[in-house]
Amino acid sequence: MKKFSLIALLLAAVAAGYAQTNAALKNPGALKERAPNKYTAKFDMTAGVFVVEVTSDWSPNGADRFYNLVKNGFFDGCRFFRVVPGFMVQFGINGDPGIQKNWEHATILDEKVKAPNGRGYITFAKSAAPNSRTTQVFINYKENSSLNSQGFSPFGKVVSGMEVVDKIYSAYGEKPNQGRIQAEGNAYLSKEFPKLDYIKKATIEK
Repeated sequence: MKKFSLIALLLAAVAAGYAQTNAALKNPGALKERAPNKYTAKFDMTAGVFVVEVTSDWSPNGADRFYNLVKNGFFDGCRFFRVVPGFMVQFGINGDPGIQKNWEHATILDEKVKAPNGRGYITFAKSAAPNSRTTQVFINYKENSSLNSQGFSPFGKVVSGMEVVDKIYSAYGEKPNQGRIQAEGNAYLSKEFPKLDYIKKATIEK
């Protein structure tokens, strides 16, 4: 009886923690913690582990947004849905449409480009519209200097595990439909693109 009660308590604690995180991710306006001047984020994913070092001075708004997304578990379970060898790999659409829909208009202001879009540098994706960055980011596979003049402002760089990033499954290319990912989440990707690599857990390193 005592053993059963302990297990029940542990399961309840896990469920409560998940519910709290889930609720937090549905309220982007509350996730505005200032990021440290420098910090690292560890990504444990299906192809291995890579680590990003963020320099807030490069892109303060981007660094703050990324910090809050990682710290609150937004990227956990996210698929690398756009992989273009020789260009970049993109991720950052939450696998739960109930969470993702809350971030559609949670944009951050544009910033000057202070660091280059070189190999290993990580940058928020955006549309041609001003101030359109939300949750999607990409890692450059090579020197993409043309992105600098287009206003893509890197906020960090992969400092460990770039060889892992190079191994992310790329055969699907740009086939996954972003509209369907937004609407259907991982249910769509798992069915239509089962070989996509994904993030198991992303954490801010102390």
